[in-house]
Amino acid sequence: MSAPDGTTPVETPRLSGLTTWDADWAGLRVVVAGIGASGFSAADTLIELGAVVVVVDAGDTEENRAKADTLRIVGARDVLLGADHAAALPPVDGGQAELVVTSPGWRPTQPLLAEAAATGVPIWGDVELAWRVRERRGRPTAEWLTITGTNGKTTTVGLTESMLLAAGKRAVAAGNVGTPILDVIRDPQGYDFLAVELSSFQLHWAHSISPLASVCLNIAEDHVDWHGSYEAYRAAKASVYERTRIACVYNVEQRETEAMVEDADVIEGCRAVGFTTGMPSISMVGVVEDLLVDRAFIEQRKDSAAELASIGELGEVVPRHLVANALAAAALVRAAGIPAAAVRDGIRAFQPGDHRIQVVANEAGVLWINDSKATNPHAASASLASFSSVVWIAGGLSKGVSYDEIVKDHAARLRAVILLGADPAPLQDALARHAPDVPVSLHPEPQTGRGHDGGSTDPATGEALMQWAVAEAARLAREGDTVLMAPAAASMDQFSSYAHRGSAFMAAVGARGQGTTAKES
Repeated sequence: MSAPDGTTPVETPRLSGLTTWDADWAGLRVVVAGIGASGFSAADTLIELGAVVVVVDAGDTEENRAKADTLRIVGARDVLLGADHAAALPPVDGGQAELVVTSPGWRPTQPLLAEAAATGVPIWGDVELAWRVRERRGRPTAEWLTITGTNGKTTTVGLTESMLLAAGKRAVAAGNVGTPILDVIRDPQGYDFLAVELSSFQLHWAHSISPLASVCLNIAEDHVDWHGSYEAYRAAKASVYERTRIACVYNVEQRETEAMVEDADVIEGCRAVGFTTGMPSISMVGVVEDLLVDRAFIEQRKDSAAELASIGELGEVVPRHLVANALAAAALVRAAGIPAAAVRDGIRAFQPGDHRIQVVANEAGVLWINDSKATNPHAASASLASFSSVVWIAGGLSKGVSYDEIVKDHAARLRAVILLGADPAPLQDALARHAPDVPVSLHPEPQTGRGHDGGSTDPATGEALMQWAVAEAARLAREGDTVLMAPAAASMDQFSSYAHRGSAFMAAVGARGQGTTAKES
């Protein structure tokens, strides 16, 4: 049975024995909650394993119906679409489900999951299922390097993958980064290493992962609406360190992550390894002058350090948090025995994702930066700290967070602020309190909702809104300024995604002829 919140299940003897692909999964009665990318992958995997699978999703859309048809063809017992079906735990093959595998976005309070927990049905996420089936006869079993944090996960996962590939390893980034982890697990060739990005949602539903090395990059208030409290969110993030075997990597500059390591139940012999953008002490990686160095994974670490790479090799604009991400990735791969030269080569080969401190143009002394991925104040604060004089394009769906701290911390570097968002009041009020002399631009027309896909009542579409914001920025910016689009908010009130928002910014900058704009990859 499970605990009331489903996070610490006491499993049935049968489930306890399901720890490899080749175990006896046949006939196991499973409900898969969600038919998105991870849910579809979980259902497909379980069907291949021989389980009896019923899939449930509240969305009865054309896309979901097409996925349902595919799952029925490959052997799903049933696929139930519509809100009514998601309101209760359905029977499977005439009996109660023995297991629920949930998509990460489903909250613990969702009625189907709450019923499962209350009636003693264990709940796993797709990552937990992937860990259970990672071992398979005739294929190599990949080592897992697990990465979480409020911000910087995707960049760190990408850097980790690049360093592993530079060492000649068969490796891939998986998990929350985009590729469903079960699709990676089922690759017929197998892998040497997986760089696994884990969201707090995925960690909430994972119970037995034992990675080679793990890291929580940072922690700040986020997703409290999903977890119910900051404490629950923090506990989910901290669980990345549980059962780690070789190295728990923590952020020296955020004591809270070190405390997570101290509290973790790890495998005997596991080391704590810090990363810092300052001078490293023993058992840390860090920075000496303009070099990334290792004082953790060398024999002479008491009085020397191994050079890994130069900061300049990270790119044209290298904010402090990018240096931190590279050091965290380096610590993970060094724990896995990867040589220092491969860390350098991996950094050189790494291509940062779009919408993350992305240089869009640089002309007439004004630098234009797209950091649409900065969807919360913690991420946007890191961006602002990288520049001395900023015209800040910000705002959007705030998710109930406070903007007081970010405005207080960066008021002195703000030349002007241009506000997006259907409800700009939270950020506007913080600016009035803590940066009253900074000019603030608001769109002249009320913003009432999404400006995408033709169904919005918003008088300015997302694209038109961004064209206005870029025009305002061009009017306000002076030589030496950076126009930084780092919204500190989600995008869904006026754009379909952070990528849509970032693309609109890049297009608007390009349309004004502000130098040569970057291309999306």
